[in-house]
Order: sequence, then C-alpha cells, then structure tokens
Amino acid sequence: MEPKEAVREKYAAIARGMRGESRSGCCGDAAGCCDPISANLYDAAQSGEVPEEALRASLGCGNPTALAELRAGETVLDLGSGAGIDVLLSARRVAPGGKAYGLDMTDEMLALARENQRRAGLENVEFLKGEMEQIPLPDASVDVIVSNCVVNLSADKDRVLREAFRVLKPGGRFAVADVVIRGEMPEPVLQSMLLWVGCVAGALRDEEYRSKLTAAGFREVCIEPTRVYDLEQARAFLAQDGIDVDTVAPELEGKLMSAFIRARKPDGIEASERQ
Repeated sequence: MEPKEAVREKYAAIARGMRGESRSGCCGDAAGCCDPISANLYDAAQSGEVPEEALRASLGCGNPTALAELRAGETVLDLGSGAGIDVLLSARRVAPGGKAYGLDMTDEMLALARENQRRAGLENVEFLKGEMEQIPLPDASVDVIVSNCVVNLSADKDRVLREAFRVLKPGGRFAVADVVIRGEMPEPVLQSMLLWVGCVAGALRDEEYRSKLTAAGFREVCIEPTRVYDLEQARAFLAQDGIDVDTVAPELEGKLMSAFIRARKPDGIEASERQ
C-alpha cells in the first residue's frame, strides 16, 4: 500500500473510533502507544476553548497555535487539520476579522471536524477537502500556515513545502509542529509503514527540513526542539510493530524530537532584491 493510502485508511479508522469514545495518540492506537508524543500538548485555558471531543481527538506532536503568534484579522491554514482542534483555536485568536481554514483528505475526519465546529459555535472556520501536495486555495491567500505532526506523513515533502510557499502571502509565516530526527534512522524503522503512519518513519532530519524549506523559497528558518524522546519513550514507538526493541531502541535515543519549525516567505521588496 502506498504511504498516502495507508495514512488515509488509518486516520479514517481513527475518526470512526473517536465516535466510539476511543482516545488515540498520533499513531492512532487507542492504547496510547504514542503518548510521549501527543500527551499534554494543550494547557487548561486552551482546553476550555474547544469541545471536549476536539481535545480528545488531538493526534499531534506539538501546539503550533501557542507558538505561531497569530493576530486578529489574519487568515490561517492548518494542513492536515484532523478533528479540528488547531483550527478552532486559531479561529478564536484571529477574530475579529480573521478566518481559519482546515485542510484534510479524509472524509471521516472532515465530518468530525465540522461537528466540532458546530459545537464550538464558530463561524470564521472553513474545512476543505484536499491534499497538502495540492492545496485548493489561490496563490498568496493566507497569512499563516500551521500544521501538527502531518508534514512528516507526506511522501513528497518538497511539493508540500512549495505549495505552502505558493499560498502564503508575501511576508507570510510557516509555523508547524512536526517530528524531526537527528542523525540516521535505523533501517527497520524506515521500512515500517505503521511507524510512517504513526509520525516516526516519515520524519525528516533537522538539517534536511531546513534545506527543503530554503529550497522552496523560505527564509529565517528556525527549528526549535520542544520534546526530545529518551530510550523508554522510543520503546513505545517500536513495540507496536514487532521490531526488535532491545536492538533498535538504543539507536533512537536522543534522535527523535518534536520540534516547532518556523520560516517566512519573503515580502515583495525582499523578493525583488533576490532577483
């Protein structure tokens, strides 16, 4: 199965499971195998701003809306918006006058997100069906792009970053949470489709992420670690997939981290100077 179809199938199943009151981490396992990644991302104040269902369905690895410096009147796009928690939080922060879009390719997640929007009573929100490799928005139409542990799931990250650059306005900001690795990833992890769907095997090395953003046209790239996972946490990522944990986990210690990744699209003056 291709990575994109594996992701679509897995997250559709997660959305269906949410309606049955299961709680998932980013790997989609109701047992919470990825809790080191997705636990305790939102503080009490933010938790109170969204429906409980949206909070319970959080599948991310960070809290981009807390770090993105959103302003009233701005337009925000969340890539891979899932059940909608980051879209709803963004919509409150850009009001009045702003708007938050959520983009997801999974019908089941979109239905869950729209139900959470209804519960939240927010009108400055729109959920779009589509893929982040081909964003269904015009050029230069958004001020800020956020995303939460989703870019790493794409098999064509260069295209995702080019699309992000395209839809941002001049001076627009890229502000995403993602799983990033330092050094080389063990081969058994790279070969695991389940771990790809679960936010690990598709992750970029930090310097690779930086170079891809620069190649797409971004400037002021910054990668800020928010959580670095230790040996026991690495075991939680691996035990689910029949991998020899005792052999592979020590090779992962300190290499896996959640990070906040910032970059900026040059404004018109900067772009003309570069030419």
